[in-house]
Amino acid sequence: MTTPLIIDCDPGQDDAVALLLAMANPSELELLGVTVVAGNVPLARTVYNARVIRELAGRLDVPVLAGCPRPILLPPRTAEYIHGEGGIDGADLPEPSAPPELTHAVVWLIETLRLAARPVTLATLGPLTNIATALVMAPDIAGKVERLVLMGGAIGQGNVTASAEFNIYVDPHAAAAVFSAGLDLTMIGLDVTHQARATPARIARIAAAGTKAARAAAGMLDFFSARYAESGRVAGGAPLHDPCVIAYLLRPELFEGRPMEVEVETASALTLGRTACDPHLRRGRPANALVLERIDAEGYFSLIADSMINLR
Repeated sequence: MTTPLIIDCDPGQDDAVALLLAMANPSELELLGVTVVAGNVPLARTVYNARVIRELAGRLDVPVLAGCPRPILLPPRTAEYIHGEGGIDGADLPEPSAPPELTHAVVWLIETLRLAARPVTLATLGPLTNIATALVMAPDIAGKVERLVLMGGAIGQGNVTASAEFNIYVDPHAAAAVFSAGLDLTMIGLDVTHQARATPARIARIAAAGTKAARAAAGMLDFFSARYAESGRVAGGAPLHDPCVIAYLLRPELFEGRPMEVEVETASALTLGRTACDPHLRRGRPANALVLERIDAEGYFSLIADSMINLR
């Protein structure tokens, strides 16, 4: 039986590869729609990018919906310094032929979850503004969420500040609302994604799949890794963050983790957006997330490369 899935994202090269991975596996993931939020680049561009990737994958059956253009309380923060002005720079990509849906992403999320015949899995790859807003507007939809798997946070250090990872830092208030919503939640943070480096050999293996989508993915990852190297943040290839979420849904055996109590810092200027992860439950509160800690990186990149063969 396929998994009914909604992807909430802010494409981003790594979001783009995650979308391709999901769209390449329709026998396992029934992609109901892609909701889009501002994050890596502003909303108009993230929506355009999601449409481009839909076109590249040949999946015009999947609706794309524009959501929130800014965080709940804070001013917008973007990451063109890593992703380029367009967000998915680095490849020869098609112009999208189909427009986004007219319905707002949050309204669509609420309606889709309420009408779902069986619970839906949410995969979140960007700031959690859309999801938090939907849960606040319609708390009943929590009962229709099978589980939520997110890329965000860190047990250790962040990548925007010493404390915070980008997706959580951009809208920490939204993240706090989602982590406290009582969902079956899996967190895939920097501790995992920094083990999954897009090395030249791994990018070449993706390109070797030979499809247009595979070549585009490889081009985007070449650009992404070059920007990381220029920034001095990491060496040896960029961490391929967001596809970890889709890979976990497809092949959970590639990952290991533990239940933890996770709280998002929203008050401190110094540690704003930090995900405080406690596997020992020292405050006497129950675990509210499965926090992944390890990944089989070779198996992960093999899954991506093998899946690209399924796309045109």
